[in-house]
Amino acid sequence: MPDGEYVRYVALGDSQTEGLGDGDDATGLRGFADRFAERLALVNSGMQYANLAVRGRLAGQVREEQLGPALALRQDLATVIAGVNDVLRPRFDAAEVAGQLEEMFAALTASGAHVVTLTFPDVGKIAPLTRPLRARVLALNAHIRAAAARHGVTVAETTQHMVTTDPRLWTADRLHASPLGHERIAAALAHALQLPGSDDAWTLPLPPRAITPAHRAAVAELRWIAAFLGPWLGRRLLGRSSGDSRTAKRPQLLPLRGLPVAPSDTGPESPPSL
Repeated sequence: MPDGEYVRYVALGDSQTEGLGDGDDATGLRGFADRFAERLALVNSGMQYANLAVRGRLAGQVREEQLGPALALRQDLATVIAGVNDVLRPRFDAAEVAGQLEEMFAALTASGAHVVTLTFPDVGKIAPLTRPLRARVLALNAHIRAAAARHGVTVAETTQHMVTTDPRLWTADRLHASPLGHERIAAALAHALQLPGSDDAWTLPLPPRAITPAHRAAVAELRWIAAFLGPWLGRRLLGRSSGDSRTAKRPQLLPLRGLPVAPSDTGPESPPSL
């Protein structure tokens, strides 16, 4: 839709789309999808928005649980962003994960919706201990690009910009975007969709920050293992997910009234669970 006047926007995905890292469960999660919806509403004040995302979901679970409800809402715009949880699993097949995404791309575009997705930044630059996963992310990104091209899906290319791995765009768990990170993602989607008033300012680097001494960086890695990686591995061994018993926060199309108030884009945030 060249003028950006979309009427029904539906977001599909996992914790990032749900909004973890941008607010909390007590006061409400905002996240890039809410922020993107607000940008859409600047073009069409009558736009309605649903968010079907649930934390912890793999790409296949997103397809199984969210695609049908999304199609039933007769959306004319959808964001489909998933796959990071798959990357973190011991067994990972980039083609298989992208195949789950492509099934959603195909079904949603066939229904007449415009679909937007994104590529993922280099996780090894965000959390050094995850460097072995870099090849997985790059492979998944390549498959996403190819699948998107086959179905006319718009891709926001976050991979190519160094700012996307700046620690200030991520929460303490290094997996979920901070409020500032969610704002940048929303801006990237708006720019990729060429919404009126959007530009490439989201790609600009943040002001320089102090360099962390090596010994402090090592201590930070140990704390990250204890606070986040350890508990996450524990849940995997027990077959549990952070999304157990969770449902979509916004399962129906609604006007934007009542969206959570955004926390400060630069202030501290409570670290969410992986």
